[in-house]
Amino acid sequence: MTPGYGSRQDPHAQARQAREAPLLLDSLSAFQEIFEILFAHRRIADVVEVGVESAASSSRYTDLGALLVHCVEPHPSAELRRAVDENPRLRLVETPSPAALATLPAADLYVLDGDHNHATVRGELGWITATAPDSLVVVHHVLWPCARRDLYYQPSPLRPDERQPDSTDGPTVWHDELTPTGFTGLGVFTSAERAGGEHNGVLTAVEDTLRTLTDSSWRFVVVPAVFGLGVLYRHRSAADDRLARALAPYQNSRLLYAMENNRIALYTRLLRLQSEVDSFEAG
Repeated sequence: MTPGYGSRQDPHAQARQAREAPLLLDSLSAFQEIFEILFAHRRIADVVEVGVESAASSSRYTDLGALLVHCVEPHPSAELRRAVDENPRLRLVETPSPAALATLPAADLYVLDGDHNHATVRGELGWITATAPDSLVVVHHVLWPCARRDLYYQPSPLRPDERQPDSTDGPTVWHDELTPTGFTGLGVFTSAERAGGEHNGVLTAVEDTLRTLTDSSWRFVVVPAVFGLGVLYRHRSAADDRLARALAPYQNSRLLYAMENNRIALYTRLLRLQSEVDSFEAG
């Protein structure tokens, strides 16, 4: 979205953009300028997108220059099916990830925004770093609430030994335990009962992957906004120097981090207040 600051004649432009946006921003579209940087500094012809939020998200990559986008989505919407039918650069893959990755040719860019849990992300990253080590990898949800706490879309394809004990209650920033008034999935997903420890969370999966890599050229950049975006790549050339410099203003930005913390605090407080209102109205 291009910022609309308004004018003397149109003072409400920013307010219009604000009210037209989702109350909870959770879309990779918020990172458009990050993707523009990646495409500007790397040749990206083939993309694998795991977890397709909408047809528009996949078309974003073709707009930036990708020649082919594999959309890995086991449960595609009718809208996504239509978009794939209408865009010859999109291919729908209904096999779940990480199993789907082995059925596809190596890509220049992997975008991981599917199941936000350790087992899935660890499996995806393990395959990519071993099979397509020269690729760029983008990982969404590397910050709260999924950084150190697994989330499982239901029904989960994971084996019991790959999952943490989970609950339909959700996390909140106001205390460390899950709560019915937290960030719940309303039947769509569950959350691990506890946070932290081993084999728990997306960021933990990234760290565990990096520990297994013997190549010291791997870099991991965190953009601390909209639940956290991670960029994983091998830094081996002058072009990678330029990529690193372009990402530097966003990496570990204290301003973005403060704004993200304020955002999740406000939203989880809103969830609690909404629950209190519902209880009051129910008598």
